[in-house]
This record gives sequence, structure tokens and C-alpha cells, in this order.
Amino acid sequence: MVGIVVVSHSQKAAEGIVELAGMMARETKLAAAGGLEDGSLGTSYDRISHAINSVYSDDGVAVIVDMGSAVMTVEMVIEDMAERKIKMLDGPALEGAVVAAIEAQMGADLESLQAKVDETRHTKKLDC
Repeated sequence: MVGIVVVSHSQKAAEGIVELAGMMARETKLAAAGGLEDGSLGTSYDRISHAINSVYSDDGVAVIVDMGSAVMTVEMVIEDMAERKIKMLDGPALEGAVVAAIEAQMGADLESLQAKVDETRHTKKLDC
């Protein structure tokens, strides 16, 4: 099963997203990589690497980021782990993580997860 890593500039945000996704997909391996080692806001290469390693399997890992520099930090980690199956997915962090976790639990492979996350971009919350 594909593992899911949520990367955020905030440790609390990453942990909250993982908590919600885990509630919807209890069997999916999920990890949060948020904030810096001292608890401040930012993204940490080491935290991201550790999170990927904690959920990695032969099926790979999907990484979902919140914004900005998180993308650059994840790109560096992926480059340094080039021999592994890791893919950063583009989409809304919360909705994307929940859908990716559910789809992974249902057996979706790493390559098909981006299409599922893409669908979350247009999810309406209100009928207006």
C-alpha cells in the first residue's frame, strides 16, 4: 500500500491533516512532517526524510505539501532518494491527503493518486 506523507510549515497543521486522513483511512500508513526541529514554522529536510522512511514500502510514498518552500524541500529529499518510489502530489493539502489516503487504502497505485487528488480541486462545499 502506498504511504502518505503530509508536509506543512506547521507541525500542528501537518499532524491535524494526518489525524483527519487517518480517521477516514485507518489502514493507510500516514506520517506528518511539519515545522522545524525547534517547533517554529518552516520545513525540515530531516523531518521529511524521516516521515518518508517511516511509511515507505515497495508501493512507494505520496507526499502532499501545503505551499511554497515545502515544495523545494520535498524536491531535494526526492532527489536524494532517487532510487525510491516517491511522488509529490499537487492539490489542496487537507482534501488531497484525505482522498489520497482513502484511495491508497483501496489499493490505488502511486501513479493514479494524482488524478484522484486533482478531483479535490473542484469539490464544492456549498451549493451556491
